[in-house]
Amino acid sequence: QVQPVESGGGLVQPGGSLRLSCAASGFTLDDYAIGWFRQVPGKEREEISCISRSDSYYADFAKGRFTISRDNAKKTVYLQMNSLKVEDTAVYYCATAVPTCVGSERVIVSWGQGTQVTVSS
Repeated sequence: QVQPVESGGGLVQPGGSLRLSCAASGFTLDDYAIGWFRQVPGKEREEISCISRSDSYYADFAKGRFTISRDNAKKTVYLQMNSLKVEDTAVYYCATAVPTCVGSERVIVSWGQGTQVTVSS
């Protein structure tokens, strides 16, 4: 399996920050694009950001607030989230994908189990 594992979620006040981690297990991180997604009950899962060897992606709501990065040695992709808003509350998932982040041929290979992010108000 190439299932990633998320961690780093929690409770934070509006304006606060969290760093989520997506750890690779049993595969070479650089062979895959890694995407971050989020989902709230009753809504579709939406993509936040993605990083691969050759491209990257940020949703409009994430630009300027969220930063994705990759550490191949640690086999981990991070999502740094700053200036968090109440509407950022969701379960956050990471996923492996091929071949790249952007393009109609992008395919999700596997999903992590998710980590809860709650922004209080």
